[in-house]
Amino acid sequence: MTTANMENDAPASSGDSALHRGHGHGHGSDPMLKLSISAIGIVFGDIGTSPLYAFRETFDGHHKLALDPLHIYGVVSLMFWSMMLVVTIKYVSIIMRADNKGEGGSLALLALVGRRTRNMRWSTGLVLLGVFATALFYGDSMITPAVSVLGAVEGISVYSPALSVVIVPLAVFILVFLFFIQSKGSAKVGAFFGPIMLLYFGVISTLGILSIAQTPAILTAFSPHYAVLFFVSDPLAGFLSLGTVVLAVTGAEALYSDMGHFGRRPIGLSWLVFVLPALMMNYMGQAALLLRNPLALESPFYRLAPDWFQIPLIIIATMAAIIASQAVISGAFSVTQQAIQLGFMPRLRIDHTSAKTAGQIYIPSVNWALMVMVIVLVLVFRSSSNLTSAYGIAVTGAMFIDTCLLTVLVLYMWRWKKRYALPLLGIFFLVDGAYLAANLTKIPDGGWFPLTVGFVIFTLLTTWAAGRTLMRERMRELAMPIPVFVKSAANSAARVPGTAVFMTSTASGVPHALLHNLKHNKVLHERVILLTVKIADEPYIGGDHRVEHEDLGNGFHRLVLRYGFMEQPDVPEALAQINSCGAPFKMMETSFFLSRQTLLASKNPAMPLWREKLFAWMLRNAESAMEFFRLPTNRVVELGSQLEI
Repeated sequence: MTTANMENDAPASSGDSALHRGHGHGHGSDPMLKLSISAIGIVFGDIGTSPLYAFRETFDGHHKLALDPLHIYGVVSLMFWSMMLVVTIKYVSIIMRADNKGEGGSLALLALVGRRTRNMRWSTGLVLLGVFATALFYGDSMITPAVSVLGAVEGISVYSPALSVVIVPLAVFILVFLFFIQSKGSAKVGAFFGPIMLLYFGVISTLGILSIAQTPAILTAFSPHYAVLFFVSDPLAGFLSLGTVVLAVTGAEALYSDMGHFGRRPIGLSWLVFVLPALMMNYMGQAALLLRNPLALESPFYRLAPDWFQIPLIIIATMAAIIASQAVISGAFSVTQQAIQLGFMPRLRIDHTSAKTAGQIYIPSVNWALMVMVIVLVLVFRSSSNLTSAYGIAVTGAMFIDTCLLTVLVLYMWRWKKRYALPLLGIFFLVDGAYLAANLTKIPDGGWFPLTVGFVIFTLLTTWAAGRTLMRERMRELAMPIPVFVKSAANSAARVPGTAVFMTSTASGVPHALLHNLKHNKVLHERVILLTVKIADEPYIGGDHRVEHEDLGNGFHRLVLRYGFMEQPDVPEALAQINSCGAPFKMMETSFFLSRQTLLASKNPAMPLWREKLFAWMLRNAESAMEFFRLPTNRVVELGSQLEI
């Protein structure tokens, strides 16, 4: 359980739709086919655009491979079995069963596992792993739009080499446009995602089938013995090729992250029935093309199409790349909200772009930071081929961490028999470890970028979490016991009409704002509410468990509001539903008192000085609690105080 610090660092919301709160995440009554099509549009954009560059880069990328039947068959076999082991078995069949009340993703999995392992000696290590997986996601969310859009518009050079000079400017224009429209919300555009991605997958599978028809022998590459033969004949090349083969499964984590929007069955159905066959037909088609014409390695994806279809294919692929980018950007907003709610980030300004769907949100600071980094990546690397050197480390790192969390889940929560669980987990660790190790060889050629981003964000997340904990401890130490205060203040202070709500991060002791108000104004309201908001490590809290009330006597009341980490705290709305504190709450007769802390240098700081200064900077730049909790702007009084940590 994370406490929302009303006085300085209250978390923002990570809400999903209103339907979710009332009807099992909004997908309980929707037809399976409708949900499956919607999932194709949202969930599979990243993995769906991998054919633009994955097969090409395996042969002509960071570690080049000989373009002969041994390697072509081996690579196709590796891609197929990677999809089966990593996506189908690990994520769709197993990890997606680990839903935190319907929600998925690294943070949801961390909250689920952390709830059961809180008192174990290695629980801190698990939390750090989950936080690092979140940090790596941001590196991935910067690279994905850049590599997807560049990979799509590079088809222009296949159509006309003379137009190569417009690729980078066009990619930058598309990306800038994409980030600028984020504030408008993606609800209307999202309605077209499913049909466009259906068209995209239908086109790439058709092109693949037409190529396979000319070289049907490539279908034997489904046999795993080709992958084994590849490694036996050329072990070093086989290992190094994993660094680019894994590009075929980038986006697998999105299946788990978006589970709360669509449900496990629709996502699994879409993958098995439509997306997996379409991807494999295209990869098989590219392989068959290279067997017939090695010169097509320049761009096997676009060379599958006849000349007359090049322009339509470029348009379709670019739309798919935009959709993949949109999904990653929206994912960054969602992950940021969850991190804020769970206490790993200061509150940020969050705009809701839909009155009907709380999940449609926009975080300006995250949007513009992502845009700057994505544009820098495009201008520095200038091609999808160069960017793939940076791509993969963040993805494989997050996948490896998911396997670590899955191990705890399987052995300590689901309690599978070890004779079944350990061999399966061993395979996952072997596969994920091999992919991660192969990608580490890319560090000098661009792999340093997502790692650097990951470590910077990891430092920010852990510094904020540690600083918040220290602040709460110091405030708890300095707080006066409530019974003592109520007894003395009730008899000595003048009472004035109305209600005063003092928001505090802890459900014990007297809030600093109350002490300061009494000291300076020397009055108390007739009704005094000590209000704490707590964020649970589960996505949603039922209405019956929302409010906890304690009557402290003499007009004093203690209220605790509980929210899940996917919900939007709305204090006025919650107060309007409460009838246990006397007369109903009227906003025009209610004043909200907040306290803002200023950190002072301590003689014996609990954190290194550089980290304390970093925390102080984050604290100063946190979004106002007034906006975050949707408090009426004309009813808020903010009082300052100083604190040493």
